[in-house]
Order: sequence, then C-alpha cells, then structure tokens
Amino acid sequence: MLAFIAPGQGAQTPGMLAPWIADPAAKLLLTQWSHEINLDLVRLGTTADADEIKDTANAQPLIVAAGLLGARALGRAKLAVVAGHSVGEITAAAIAGVIDDVDAMKLVRARGIEMAKAASLKPAGMSAVLGGDREVVLRAIADLGLVAANDNGAGQIVAAGDLDALAQLAPEGARVRALAVAGAFHTSYMQPAVEPLWSIAAAIEVHSPTCPVISNKDGTVLHDGREILDRMVAQISNPVRWDLCMATLEGHVSGALEVPPAGTLVGLLKRAVPIIETFALKSVADVTLAQEFIARHQDEPKTEG
Repeated sequence: MLAFIAPGQGAQTPGMLAPWIADPAAKLLLTQWSHEINLDLVRLGTTADADEIKDTANAQPLIVAAGLLGARALGRAKLAVVAGHSVGEITAAAIAGVIDDVDAMKLVRARGIEMAKAASLKPAGMSAVLGGDREVVLRAIADLGLVAANDNGAGQIVAAGDLDALAQLAPEGARVRALAVAGAFHTSYMQPAVEPLWSIAAAIEVHSPTCPVISNKDGTVLHDGREILDRMVAQISNPVRWDLCMATLEGHVSGALEVPPAGTLVGLLKRAVPIIETFALKSVADVTLAQEFIARHQDEPKTEG
C-alpha cells in the first residue's frame, strides 16, 4: 500500500522548478497558475535567489506548485492515503482531488500572504530542538511560554514564540537551532491569518477524496472533503503533529513517496518508522525509479507486525 507525502515550508531551493518545466505542457500549466494567482512562479522557480524564495508569500506557492508538478509527472497512482506537512496539506488535498489544482494555488497564495502579514505584526520566531528526552524538551518549551509548533517525531520538535524566550531555550541533552523564518507559524501569532482564509475556503468547491487524507491536527484519517479543507485552515494557528501522522502511516502503508521538493519528510520517516520503505522524488531523473517504486507498493497489502 502506497502513500504520497508532501513537504512544508523550508524545503524550497533556488531553481527547483526548472527541471520540471522542461516539459512544455508543465511550463504552460505553471504559467497558467502564475496568471491565476498573480505571481510569477516561472521566474521564482527558476532564477530567483534564496532570499526571495524564503519569503513566506513566495515560498508557499512554490512548494505546492513543485509538489503538483512532481505528482503530475508520475501519472496515475493508486494511493492508500496522502499526507502533507503544514502547507504540504494543500498539496496533499489537491493530489487526493479534494480541491482542483487552480483552487489549491489560489488558497496557498492567500495563505502565504496572510501568514506573512500576521508575522509582521509582532516579532517572533521558531527554533528546531534536536535530540534530548521528549518530555524534558516539551517541559522546557512550555516553561518559557513557547509552543511546540511542529512535533515532527524522530527527535525533532520545533519551538515557536517570543524571540527572547527562544534565545533562552536550552533543554538538557538537546541542540537548539534557530530557523530562518519570519514568524511563529502554527501558534496563536498566526490567528489574524485564519479569518481571511475561512472566507476563501468557504467559496471553494470541494469533492470527496479519491483516497483518505491524514490530518496534521492529530493524525486522523479523513474521508470528508469539507472537513479536510476546514482542518487545513484551522491548522494555520495550531501545532502540526507530524509524529502522529507518521504513526498513522505506519498502520496503513508499506511505502511512502515524497513529492518535490523532497527529502525532509523521508528523512523523518526513515528514523521514526524504518519499516516503511521511502522514496524522495527530487528530480525529473528520478521519475522512472519512482514509477517502479509506485508499482511495487500500490497494490501490495499492508501486513501487520
């Protein structure tokens, strides 16, 4: 049984769309998306530098576009479930047919803009905490009034909140690394971004998913299109429990393929759930091997134990 998984913000790299749009049909599609959302994804995905594409308003549409182009290159696949990390939930929802690609791009464009606005209202940030005892780390985060905004499993928790508090964060036995992000995503700092997104999401036509979608909120497997979309909007100001998503994947699939820009989620899965075979679709050159991986897993029953 097979899952597609989609990465979140921070996975972007300069020029990452260039190989995917060597195909004229893919370039035309990206050009159409650019027109629909009034953002030059072709330029941003090919020639823009690292500073420009780390801007939240640019990074999020680029990441979703990359994932959709990568999934398109693979052709049809029979999926047991899909899952995405943070903004990757929009990619996953589109892959599952809950929303169409254009609505996915419109939603992520608005999401990026509104989250950037919310981040500008009050200085805040995020830091990755690597290693250490889980309970010790969570207690240290809470004691400083911070939030475990991304509980990624595999010994990685991302703390978010006040910059002075983040500077004091030093859980015993763990390493702390400040992240180059503009705000405290997936915390109450992002609440101002939620209301505008509710209005946009309410107007989007949703469909029943072609395969279930795993929710960032709690790892629940969802089958209702409107609930999937509503949860994605609410997740903007609430923590991402990727650890629970990985636990759910363990019970449902034998293989997981990460769509572009791939690598981050596969790395977490390898450490947390090594029983799941993984594939990172990093380039066009990987497509043939990825299709072989898909063929091997999409009809293979998941065995317990």
